Amino acid sequence: MRKGFNALSGIVRNELARNPLSGEVFLFLNRRRTHIKLLVWDSTGYVIYYKRLEAGTFELPPVSPDEKSIRLTRDKLMLILEGIELKSVKKRKRFSQIISS
Repeated sequence: MRKGFNALSGIVRNELARNPLSGEVFLFLNRRRTHIKLLVWDSTGYVIYYKRLEAGTFELPPVSPDEKSIRLTRDKLMLILEGIELKSVKKRKRFSQIISS
């Protein structure tokens, strides 16, 4: 968890093959899952949000071992940051607009 703006954006670009300037939020966890960093570009510069848990660990959705990254919704990201168990969450039906191309 010692990496800063340049190193994290380099990981996003070189290892994940993503554009760190896209506005997407990129999460980085330590091995024990007690520290999390979020890297995001906000149109004027990089922002790093850093959170250390005093107790417990961050839970992530299941990921296959060959995947380097996963896509999360904003809702899941907030659940992860708040320490809510993802398996116990039941989302109620809501309207969603389907956009066809």
